[in-house]
Amino acid sequence: MKVVVIGGTGLIGSKLVGKLQEHGHEAVVAAPSTGVDTLTGTGLAEVLQGASVVVDVSNSPSFEDEPVMHFFRTSTSNLLQEEAKAGVGHHVALSVVGTDRLQESGYFRAKQVQEELISGSGIPYSIVHATQFFEFMKGIADAATEGDTVRLAPVKIRPIHSDDVAAAVGRAAVGTPVNGVVEVAGPDEFQLDEVIRKGLAARNDPRTVVTDPHARYFGAELKETTLVPGPDAQFAGTRLADWQARQQ
Repeated sequence: MKVVVIGGTGLIGSKLVGKLQEHGHEAVVAAPSTGVDTLTGTGLAEVLQGASVVVDVSNSPSFEDEPVMHFFRTSTSNLLQEEAKAGVGHHVALSVVGTDRLQESGYFRAKQVQEELISGSGIPYSIVHATQFFEFMKGIADAATEGDTVRLAPVKIRPIHSDDVAAAVGRAAVGTPVNGVVEVAGPDEFQLDEVIRKGLAARNDPRTVVTDPHARYFGAELKETTLVPGPDAQFAGTRLADWQARQQ
């Protein structure tokens, strides 16, 4: 089966391509470096010829409100338009657990628009909602940093290893379209401020984590369960402590 992976050179995309190829599928990397640009549409018609499935794991280069909305609205529209012409039978996209609950954030408003374009396209689809990647925890700290202080809310979080995200997206890609959302999360639940505090200490990072119930997460105020999935989620096997031990 030919599967085109949009964003196939990134963290999740590169892992996904490898997993699909291991299972005998023709996984095609589509990224600006391979001559495919979803923002302009360049190369899309050519790469989608004969594709059964398109997986979009691309991300915006900017998280600022206007650029991120332009990226997801334009690239998703271009992609879906060319998929319809090519007769693609399944569109898979990676998004984020809690997207619909994070609409104070410009990034998540853009992700919501992406999801709505997909669900309204008429193309069979599956959207995989993942929790925060282990590899992204430092980025969460950086986004919440003012000077030497990191302000974070005491909310629940179930981070996940990128390998497990790629595996979940791969299962969706080779499976039957669900025409809805599948949630995937890590095996263990933490409190956001505490897990970041421990992670910074383990790296001898001098920043101080301050617990603030009103601290914003990429522009959005959080409730206790905003970032965690529902009871029907798939729970991955890789534990944060085991991953951290391997990083040292």
